[in-house]
Amino acid sequence: MAAELVRSVALYGAAAARLAGRRRGAAPRPQAADRLIFVVGSPRSGTTFLATSLGSHPELVDLGELQPLKAAIPRLTGLSVEEGAREVRRIVERVRLLAGLRRVRAVEQTPETSFVVPALLVAYPRATIVHIVRDGRDVAASLLERGWLSAGRGGRDDARAAYGAHARFWVEPERRDEFERASDATRAAWAWRRYASAAREPETDRRVEVRYEELVTEPATAAARLGATLELDPGPLAAAFANAHSRSIGNWRRLADQELAAIEGEAGGLLRELGYD
Repeated sequence: MAAELVRSVALYGAAAARLAGRRRGAAPRPQAADRLIFVVGSPRSGTTFLATSLGSHPELVDLGELQPLKAAIPRLTGLSVEEGAREVRRIVERVRLLAGLRRVRAVEQTPETSFVVPALLVAYPRATIVHIVRDGRDVAASLLERGWLSAGRGGRDDARAAYGAHARFWVEPERRDEFERASDATRAAWAWRRYASAAREPETDRRVEVRYEELVTEPATAAARLGATLELDPGPLAAAFANAHSRSIGNWRRLADQELAAIEGEAGGLLRELGYD
């Protein structure tokens, strides 16, 4: 219990310290402060780029990935929606209070929040979910490059969760052993499938979906659509999205045939459903 308390205090402290420098550029907008924007989607799908771009807008501030929230997600997935919502709000508001950002409209970008979308919507009735989708083959290629799910990988992320081939909370319970025995490419595709599927549920008009490929090839169109949904001037968004580079599209073609076959075997159905074929 003492160790958990120390860890929790450290995570809150790290999050508040990281955000403290953003107070100066964040214009107070109390009436909009509860209209949070949660960017969800698979790791390596463009969540950071999208949230950072949104956070560059003069009416928003980017909270980044809130470490205490990220660390709590595995536990939150086991709670009811109402209980999870109370926990989400408690965590987010505590960090905002410590960082002096309770009076600004904010963007949060922890990918794992994909698994608690219903709780986010209840916690913040005026929030919008922005789901960024990227070709799962490119996501898998990027995850393979990073090695976060690779056998033998050591180290931990900023929420102190271990890297490596072990089964995460998002792996289907009956397939945990299979996940740990699978190839690195299969695990990478598995992650994309699980995150993307979770982020698309449940049905709600408070979620907007944007393709990473659209941000790269049609930044003005993507900015206009998001600006309308989020009630923001699209000009700053278009300028930020224009910084995306096309080199990040189609990297999956460099993968070996065996890796591509593994990705198809694990996530082919969702790839085709989303039009990536």
